[in-house]
Amino acid sequence: MAERSTVSIPAATLVLFRAGAGMPELLFVERSKAMAFAGGALVFPGGRVDPGDHALATRYDGDPEDVAGRIAAIRETLEEVGVPVGLGAMTAESIAEVRRALSRGDPFGTVLAAHDLPLSIGDLVPFARWCPAHVPVRTFDTHFYLAEVPPHAPDPIVDDTENVRVFWATAQAVLDMADAGKATLIFPTRRNLERLAQFDGFEAATADAANHPIRTITPWTEKRDGVSHLCIPTDLGYPITEEPMTDVVRG
Repeated sequence: MAERSTVSIPAATLVLFRAGAGMPELLFVERSKAMAFAGGALVFPGGRVDPGDHALATRYDGDPEDVAGRIAAIRETLEEVGVPVGLGAMTAESIAEVRRALSRGDPFGTVLAAHDLPLSIGDLVPFARWCPAHVPVRTFDTHFYLAEVPPHAPDPIVDDTENVRVFWATAQAVLDMADAGKATLIFPTRRNLERLAQFDGFEAATADAANHPIRTITPWTEKRDGVSHLCIPTDLGYPITEEPMTDVVRG
C-alpha cells in the first residue's frame, strides 16, 4: 500500500442533495483550470479546514476533527456557492454580507455571532473520508458529508475565483458526462459518485452511510492480471473498487 510522503491538509466537502423528478440531484462545482488541485474537474463544494474552524469546534461535543470538518463544510459551501446549510433561514442580503466578511478573513465564529446565526452541525451526515497519497500533488485528508438543501434555499452562485460553474445533476448524469469526455472527475469523486448513484434519495444515502464505517481511504497501486490498478477497500460500500492506472485522473 502506498505511503504518504507529505503532510496531509485537513479538508471537508459537502454532498448536497435535493429531490428531483426521479433520482436525487447533487450540487456540483467546476474548478477553474488555473487551480493547482483538481483544475477543471467537477467536485462538490468544500475546502480546507482552517484554524477558525478548529477553534469554533471546541464549543461542541464530539470528535474535534469531525466537528471541525462539519464546520468547514458548512462555511465553504456558503463561501463557494452561497447556499446556507446548518445556518437556519437567511436572506439574500445576509448571505452576501456573511460571504463578504468571510472573504475578508473574519473568523467564522465571529461572523456567526455578529449576524446572530445558529450553527447546526447535526444537519450533516458523515459519509466517507479520503486521503489519497499523491506525489507531488498536495495531499488532502478530506471528510465527506451529506446534507439536504434547506427549504427555500437560494439558487447557488459561482464565486468566479476557484470555481467557474455550479449546477445540479444526478450522480449518474455526471458519470455519463465524464464517460462521454464532457467532464473531468478525479479518482475520489468518481468512486463517490458511483456509490451515490445507487441511492434514490437522501434517506437511502444516509442509511448506507450508517451501515459502513468511516475509515480513511488511501488508494494503493497493485497489479491485477498484469495491469496496474488503483485500488480501494472492498468493505466500505463502493460498488467499484479498482481502476486501471491508465484511466485514473488524479488531482
